[in-house]
Amino acid sequence: MRKLSMEELGRKSADEVKASEKMPIIVVLENIRSAYNVGSVFRTSDAFLVEAIYITGYSAKPPHKEIKKTALGAEDSVTWKHFANAAEAIAELRNDTYKVYAIEQVENSTMLDKLVWNSDEKIAVVFGNEVTGVEQNTIALCDGCIEIPQLGMKHSLNIATAAGVVLWELVRRKLKAIN
Repeated sequence: MRKLSMEELGRKSADEVKASEKMPIIVVLENIRSAYNVGSVFRTSDAFLVEAIYITGYSAKPPHKEIKKTALGAEDSVTWKHFANAAEAIAELRNDTYKVYAIEQVENSTMLDKLVWNSDEKIAVVFGNEVTGVEQNTIALCDGCIEIPQLGMKHSLNIATAAGVVLWELVRRKLKAIN
């Protein structure tokens, strides 16, 4: 095995990513405390050609030096929009016919691997604060809650890690449906 060079990876420019066909997925970030986490979600969203990130509440938004540090340019390639709160973002998503799911541990949540999702449907996933998670009033506005199965002692993941897991599963399913 030989590690691939940057040229062999076929890396797209920010403009090429912006012009690319996107996955029908929008990420909603609700009151994310760490700008580093926001930047990491930008980077993951770029990797998976997510349609957009909706930043809500007091979450940091570009331009921001800590976002820039972890996004590594993805803040320029991923479309984003800021809303005063998650309710405003969800209202816009509903107008655009998105199914909206909170990523949260709640009664009657759906485990990520058991999610029934028609990959032709547009979906939005809400990730909450690092300590308190998705707010209860936001959960009430969602079509349901998706939970990431966890088997160890800890029952939470860093928001950037959780976003990577959830987005990969949604994109994996979309790619499987296409092929």
